[in-house]
Amino acid sequence: MIQTETCLLLERVARQDRAAFRDLYHHAGPKLMGVLLRILGTRSEAEDALQEVFTRVWLRAGRFDPSRGAGMTWLVALTRNHAIDRLRARKPEQNDDDAAALIADSAPRAETRLIAQGEARRVSECFDTLEPARAEAVRGAYLDGLSYEALATRHGIPLNTMRTWLRRSLLKLKECLEQ
Repeated sequence: MIQTETCLLLERVARQDRAAFRDLYHHAGPKLMGVLLRILGTRSEAEDALQEVFTRVWLRAGRFDPSRGAGMTWLVALTRNHAIDRLRARKPEQNDDDAAALIADSAPRAETRLIAQGEARRVSECFDTLEPARAEAVRGAYLDGLSYEALATRHGIPLNTMRTWLRRSLLKLKECLEQ
């Protein structure tokens, strides 16, 4: 197709001539698709971009000025600029190894596990220093979530006595753990 025909088709498209648009798509589409494939790299993205380019051609054909250059040159420039815009809009690609490195390992490290085991052993040893009924009351209140009233009823003691047991037991555990 000679350049003057492209110019004539663009002038007709500017007047909303659908037949001219169909002819322009038939004649210029393959060349513009080649431009898009070279820049974008994937056929599916190039096909999407080609549709968007021809939508722009339909809307902007009136801006084409044959005195400033050939019709195909204008189409290729429009296509190239659109492809570059799409490239800029892409998110940076990461390969699977990079993505995997960014995922935090939720498992505790060996050092953290050893420290936690040592702390748990110390807490258990400190619990052994409490009277059995009081250790059971602390476990019930702070590990099982039982209310002071429920604990007082379970142990058969007044509510205020249970509060005193728990307060004194916590102080004793604190002293033990600080040693």
